[in-house]
Amino acid sequence: MNGVLRERVVVLTGATGGLGHAFAKRLTEAGCRLFLTGRHADPLALMSHALPGSAWLAADLTAPDACETIMAEAERRFGQVDVLINNAGIFPVGPFVESDPEVYETCFAVNVRAPIRLSRLALPGMVARGWGRLIHIGSSSAYAGFRNTALYCASKHALLGFSRSLHDELRESGVRSICLSPGSLQTPMGRQVPGQDFSTFIDPDDVAEYLVFLLSASGNMVSEEVRLNRVVIR
Repeated sequence: MNGVLRERVVVLTGATGGLGHAFAKRLTEAGCRLFLTGRHADPLALMSHALPGSAWLAADLTAPDACETIMAEAERRFGQVDVLINNAGIFPVGPFVESDPEVYETCFAVNVRAPIRLSRLALPGMVARGWGRLIHIGSSSAYAGFRNTALYCASKHALLGFSRSLHDELRESGVRSICLSPGSLQTPMGRQVPGQDFSTFIDPDDVAEYLVFLLSASGNMVSEEVRLNRVVIR
């Protein structure tokens, strides 16, 4: 939009999901260099092949050293990381009293602990250079509670609190922490939302367009917390 994103290095988690695909396409068009990560190598390789100048690494964010491996490889390939987009997430659905403790561990490992660890690894370089963006993909569930999604809602509340705190801590550093929270999306994950009209869900391309706007803002204004909701809910 104003050239500020040209040649910026972006680490994008959850790259092969519906929202990840939309982000990657739009960020490439904005001139960013992308480091893509997700759980499966084949879709990452296909995706990277279609995005000039990108690189990729398959990694499971629940693995002990996954975050360190991702950031080290991104820096090896591109020299630095300017933007971290914590987009990966899982969406467990079901009554809380019937949930398996392993589902809790996996949900918080991917939705909360990985963003915290990745942010901790990315921040020193960003602060040293005086510019950086941490984008945490929240949800409308970060602001409310819904039946059968207690673990997911709790994880997104935690991510929002983390982003709010980092925003305040980093406000004089040139690094911005922003939580972008869309409502239900027209993605494979969105199809898991029970009892709602999928046709009213948000187009991921619209969210991607908004993301580029957030990343491009470089003056004294910042949208530290953004909610993107549907016009019609049914």
